[in-house]
Amino acid sequence: MKKLSFPHPMIIMLSFVALATLLTYLIPAGSFDRVLDEATGREVVLEGSYKVIDNQPVSLGKMFLSVPEGIIEGAEVVVLILIIGGAFYVVDKTGAFQSGLESLIHRFKNAKAYLLALVGMLFATAGALNGLQEEIIAMVPVLMILSRKVGYTPIAGVAISLGCALIGGAFGPSNPFSVLIAQNFAEVPLFSAGLYRMVFLIVALGFWIVYVIRTGKDPNHQDIPSEEVPDKMSKSHSLILVLVALTFGVMIYGLSNWDWDYNEMSAIFFAMGLSAGIIGKLGVNGTAKAYSEGFAELVFAGIIVGLARSIYLVLQDGQIIDTIIYALFNPLEGLPLGLSAFGMMIAQAILHIPVPSTSGQAVLTMPLLTPLADLIGMSRQVVVLAYQYGAGIMDMVTPSNGGLMAILAAAGISYKDWIQYAWKPILVVFTIAAVSVVGGIFLL
Repeated sequence: MKKLSFPHPMIIMLSFVALATLLTYLIPAGSFDRVLDEATGREVVLEGSYKVIDNQPVSLGKMFLSVPEGIIEGAEVVVLILIIGGAFYVVDKTGAFQSGLESLIHRFKNAKAYLLALVGMLFATAGALNGLQEEIIAMVPVLMILSRKVGYTPIAGVAISLGCALIGGAFGPSNPFSVLIAQNFAEVPLFSAGLYRMVFLIVALGFWIVYVIRTGKDPNHQDIPSEEVPDKMSKSHSLILVLVALTFGVMIYGLSNWDWDYNEMSAIFFAMGLSAGIIGKLGVNGTAKAYSEGFAELVFAGIIVGLARSIYLVLQDGQIIDTIIYALFNPLEGLPLGLSAFGMMIAQAILHIPVPSTSGQAVLTMPLLTPLADLIGMSRQVVVLAYQYGAGIMDMVTPSNGGLMAILAAAGISYKDWIQYAWKPILVVFTIAAVSVVGGIFLL
């Protein structure tokens, strides 16, 4: 009997688009009133304003139309993926990545676990500082080479990069796309309770890194000791790698201090790729050819990100997102504080399936939950924790997260294999988050 294969990532995403369409026929339409917040320039929800409206189910034709519309809506992210992918492909063609990896692996030849731990901490730091996620898509080929050379599986390569970045973003005190937006709308001081968050970030990240190191080894890898010392990196390779690191540094600073968005990130990486090609002596035509090959490698990953946006567009067109929010959070008012806080985190996690944007979810839920917190005597800081943990951790499993699905596709890993590997440690991380939320009732 022929074994059934797990659905292709594109089929998974299209299935969710179809499911979202079906839900517009099953879930009553409803909406909250919204007003413009002059301080942030965003529309916010008015607490207590939910009302049922006439159903607006999405037709079959509109469902198919949502596919190109979703790709267009996510154009800035898609362009960022293509340009960063092209830039990294150029750097790879110069041989700088290969040379750097060989030097790094030789330096850690007797301490490969420490190398993985270092990689994990770097990605977690980037996640905490600027919510690193889609940018990892272009790094997948290099991460796969690194994990293979140190004797770990491709899944371990994704877990030590994407997993650590998402934990950094979910638990850290400074992610501008989640915790800072939520704190702003909850009207608590920015970066407040930072030490409390850092304690649980260290616990969750430490557990995750140790789990990956212990379980991610490739049983088929033959570790053959070698005394061969790799060639010393050339000046051009060293300069290119410094340029890559500098680009990331400028990007993080720009996101934090200059209000940069996807287009600014695309621009700086485009300039980096061109510069790397010239420094690496690929020539003008060689650099252009490498760029085009890099674009081709990541077109599908960009489409996956666009399809994730299509899911949200269908739910939005059917006017059922506000109904889902109302149904998830309204029952929490009458529960004991500890149970209510835990329920908020669960509700935020569930809501993150139809609302894959962490910043968008903050805008939707914080104006509703902060008055509820005041009413039942809960710290607003706990409400922010419940949001950032629920949405951030859910990014590791929800198929509506285009970044996750695109990274898995680029790494050649099926969604099924990822879930089979990751569900147990994710459950532990979620438990750590639950302890933090409930503890916050007494300490914050």
